[in-house]
Order: sequence, then structure tokens, then C-alpha cells
Amino acid sequence: MFDTLSDRLAATFKSLRGKGRLSPEDIDATAREIRIALLEADVALPVVRAFIAKVKERAAGAEVSQALNPAQQVIKIVNDELIGILGGETRVLRFAKQPPTVIMLAGLQGAGKTTLAGKLGLWLKGQGHTPLLVACDLQRPNAVTQLSVVADRAGVAVYAPEPGNGVGDPVKVAKDSIEYAKTKQHDVVIVDTAGRLGIDEELMKQAADIRDAVSPDEVLFVVDAMIGQDAVNTAEAFRDGVGFDGVVLSKLDGDARGGAALSIAHVTGKQIMFASNGEKLDEFDAFHPDRMASRILDMGDLLTLIEQAEKTFSQAEAEKMASKLASSKGKDFTLDDFLAQMEQVRKMGSISKLLGMLPGMGQIKDQINNIDEKDVDRTAAIIKSMTPGERQDPVIINGSRRARIARGSGVEVSAVKNLVERFFDARKMMSKMAQGGGMPGMPGVPGMGGGPGRAKKKTKQAKGKQRSGNPMKRKAEEQAALARREEAANGLPAGGQDKSFELPDEFKKFMS
Repeated sequence: MFDTLSDRLAATFKSLRGKGRLSPEDIDATAREIRIALLEADVALPVVRAFIAKVKERAAGAEVSQALNPAQQVIKIVNDELIGILGGETRVLRFAKQPPTVIMLAGLQGAGKTTLAGKLGLWLKGQGHTPLLVACDLQRPNAVTQLSVVADRAGVAVYAPEPGNGVGDPVKVAKDSIEYAKTKQHDVVIVDTAGRLGIDEELMKQAADIRDAVSPDEVLFVVDAMIGQDAVNTAEAFRDGVGFDGVVLSKLDGDARGGAALSIAHVTGKQIMFASNGEKLDEFDAFHPDRMASRILDMGDLLTLIEQAEKTFSQAEAEKMASKLASSKGKDFTLDDFLAQMEQVRKMGSISKLLGMLPGMGQIKDQINNIDEKDVDRTAAIIKSMTPGERQDPVIINGSRRARIARGSGVEVSAVKNLVERFFDARKMMSKMAQGGGMPGMPGVPGMGGGPGRAKKKTKQAKGKQRSGNPMKRKAEEQAALARREEAANGLPAGGQDKSFELPDEFKKFMS
């Protein structure tokens, strides 16, 4: 969603690099380019004005004029201000002292409230809670059925006493759900309310009545991130008519301009708390302003990547794989282990999304977007077409075996050959890294191969003892060598010092 904005900002900062100092003209030109980038990204005009004013004020100050690298300092300022308009610090859910905690979802029809209720329920379940989804959208056709299906897929309970389709009182359902939750010992209640195609009095009254009936601990305004400028107007109307405590962005994986996300928190004063970035129920997480700003500026989001890896990979399994790679040059690491690692990575999500979280990936964005996710499935099919012996020792895979594996997995023989060769190369590289050698081919860089004690310096081969051409100097050298041999024969070290000799205390203190 922020690709266009990221590209424009990257081009703007590129023109600053290499400058020893920034003139007022440079700052004005940079501010103008950033203003255009934000407006093209559909950011609200008041937000753009406030943002540019702060950037120019700080860029003209001492923190840039006295900086060793003014361009990097300007990037830091833009990053800080982006975090500010996105809400500043991460806002977490407030839980009631006495359960159940009631969370009410509000928003326009089509914003994705019902699906998001299931995503939030699954996320809370992963946090150790027992959520209950409540069907209070009794207007939209099949809304109750949709919520029941979503709850079943998420593995959470649902309270839907009314069939919906215009039948039933949503306020009564919401009120009764609290007692039902207490009886069934659910500690979180998520109330899915009805929406409208636009703001009207009936929508606001019904939402306000449900709010008054259940006294929610959190009212979350769900907004379609692709709605554009109208998102700000809708958010202001809900804030004034019903009131909400936080914002949830849905459809963040869309290709529309993402100005709504950059505008809502600043205009309404309410922070974005969650973001939905895909169709699957697990493609949902807490919104971190600092991480989102880092993504926009193509500085990656390693913290989110690490969190996803920690959720997917077990510590024991990781240690087991590391020990296999570290022992006997990685020969204990088999194709079965390779397949298990691939399947674990797939559980983390789309390969292109994972790569997009790495710093600097915006420069190869087109290549990342063109990654064929089915390549992993083809690789798995090839490995699963092998016998247990072939997976344990791929060296035995000859021509006839490759032909049989290719027929079993539905690929060309060359694909089997390439996979085995890539496996050996990858095992060699990972083994070197596991043993502390870092990345092969990058000597001299700490942690990237050739660290201390690993890279052996190529010393120039000595040509034997060189004798001076000066007769007097040569005679003095021979006498010194003879004296050293005599001292060694008498039990003294080279240099004529006795072994019991010690430095003065003052000199010891100086050396220490």
C-alpha cells in the first residue's frame, strides 16, 4: 500500500546523499518533494501541512547543521515525524479488571468488521484468552452465518441467538451476551455490529444503543484502508456520533494509496491499534507506528520478522538443527531437515512478504513481487518423491534415480539435479555460519565470515636468513648470534635477561 510513497521518499533522500552540508535551498527542495509524495499518497492536507512544518523546522535547526551526515539526519527527522503522525507509541488493548472484557467493533458496511472479528478472536486466543464473538449485525443478509463460519475457522465460540436477515433486536443480543459469557467463562466478548453504506442517523443510534447496553472497555473503529480521503470524514463522524477508542485498519495489503492510515490517527487523535494485511485469519497483528514508519522508509521491519519466527520455530528444534549443521561439516543435515525448515518458513506467511520486511528490499521490489510461491511446493514434491535413503544421503542420486524422482514429482530431470546441487551449496554455507565462520565469500567482516581466528593471513614466504652486504655489519651480526647461543646454553633467555628478572612496580602499573 505504501509502495508509491516509499519510492518517492527514497528518490528524494537519494539526492541528499553525499552533501557535506545542507543549504536552506536544499531543505526547501526536500520539503517540497516530501509534500508532493504525501499528497500523491492521498494523505489529508492538514496532516501534510503539519508534517512539513515540523520537518522544515527541525531540518533548519542545529541537529542537522552540526551533524556529520546531514542527509541521514534529515531521514531520521522524517522517520520521527512519521512515527508521530501514525500515533507515536504502540497502543495495547485495555482489559477489564473483572472479566469479561467487552470489545465493540463499529464501522461502515464493507469495511471488513465480521472477518476482522474472527481475526481478532484468533489473535486473542493465541494470547491465552477465551474470546466470544457476538452476532449483532442482524441487518445485512447472512451476516450471522458469516460470523459463525469465521468463528468456526478461528476455533472460537460464537453467540448468535437470532437468525438475522432483518430479524431480531441487536441491542438485546448484545446485552444478553455478557451474561452468557460469564456463564460460559469467556474472558473477552467481541461484539460485531451492523454497518451502513454511508453515515446516517439510524446507524449512529443503533451503535450508540449497543454501546450503552454493554458499556464496552474498547470501541474499535474498523476502516477500510483503501477508502482514501473519505476515511477521515467517516472517522470524525463516528468519533462525534458514537465515540471510539482506537482504529483498526483492514485491507492493508491492497494496492490503493495509503494516505488514510497516515491521516486518521493525526486528525482524530485516536491511535491505530491493529492492522489486517491479508485474507487469511492469521494475517492480522498489532499496529506498531515505529515499524510502519520504518517500512515506509525502506528500512525494514526486522522486529516483526523476528516475532513471527519465534511464533513458528521452537527453540528446541532450532538448537537441534544448529547442532546438526555444526557437526561433521553439516553432513548430519539431510534433505528431510531441509524440507522441515522450508515448511516452517511457509507457516510464517508469504515469502515475498517476509523478504519485504528486510531493509533495502524496496530496491528489488519488482523481483520480490514476481516470486513464485509455488516453487516451495515443487521443491517439497521433489524431496517427497525420494526414498528415505536418498534423503539421508543425496550423493547416491545418480542419473536413473533422478529420472525416477522427476517422474514422481512431475518436473524435469534438470530440476532434480539443480535442487540437489543447491542443497549441497546451502548446507555448506549454513554449516560454515553455524560453526562461526559467518557468510562465505565475505572475509574480514565480523559475523560475515573471516572473523578473528578464522581468516588466516597469507604471509609472504621467507627466503631464508638474509646476510648484510656490509662486512663490518655482518661481523657484528655474527657476534650477536654467537652471544645468544652462549646465553641459551647457560640457561638464560634470549636477550641475556635472567628468568627471575621482574619489572619495577611503577612500570607494571603504567603497563596495566
